[in-house]
Amino acid sequence: MDKLDLENAVNEILSFIRSEVKESGASGVVIGLSGGIDSSVAAALCVKALGKDKVLGIIMPTNFTPKEDMEDALELASNLGIETRIIPIDGVCDAFIKVLGFDPNDSRVRIPIANLRARIRMIILYFYANINNYLVVGTSDKSEYLIGYFTKYGDGAADFFPIRHLFKTQVREIASYLGIPDRILKKPSSPQLYPGHKLTDELPINYPILDSIIVKLFEEKMPADKVSEELGVPIEIVRDILARHVRTEHKRRSPPVLNAKY
Repeated sequence: MDKLDLENAVNEILSFIRSEVKESGASGVVIGLSGGIDSSVAAALCVKALGKDKVLGIIMPTNFTPKEDMEDALELASNLGIETRIIPIDGVCDAFIKVLGFDPNDSRVRIPIANLRARIRMIILYFYANINNYLVVGTSDKSEYLIGYFTKYGDGAADFFPIRHLFKTQVREIASYLGIPDRILKKPSSPQLYPGHKLTDELPINYPILDSIIVKLFEEKMPADKVSEELGVPIEIVRDILARHVRTEHKRRSPPVLNAKY
């Protein structure tokens, strides 16, 4: 992975944000703030590109959202000087499950409910986007995008993605460059779709190692066994990452359409 020229990288992103907003005829942007590094960096970049008056932050906690995540999101919004709304989503989620007639304690619905939370957040963001003639900012990074670590039509839905070309380690570099608070910089990444949810529970490696594996597999097209040997990572982990990429391909492409000849 090439080392970023941080000034140039940031300037390119700022130009991209301005271009997307201008070409769409939008008046500004709305972004979900989780207190995590991706949304914090994306929000800071949007403020630098557009000005604080054209960025709306939405914090959408659940009853299990860690207190420090709320505090970090609010501190970031205050530092950036942006308008912020806090909209708890538990009531919406509970009503949805009740209407569908499912027991929330049924083990079969654990993942569907987790994805429902992400999709509720997407709906809220688009509601505010519609009201204000804003665009929804996506906050995915390349590391999580390539292994499918996002919800289809949830946090995977947005009008543009200013940091999806960056690996997580690069996002952290830009965060430091932008002066994002240390507590956010050092925090383990988690979408908090269910209590205690974090990537390291599913993959027993940190992001620098994950990024190195992804670069070898998908950019250098190196075979899994060679990646394992070169990085000193168990072959089972490399194969798991490759398998995640393959089985989540449907998340990264538009729905197929029949190419009929009539």
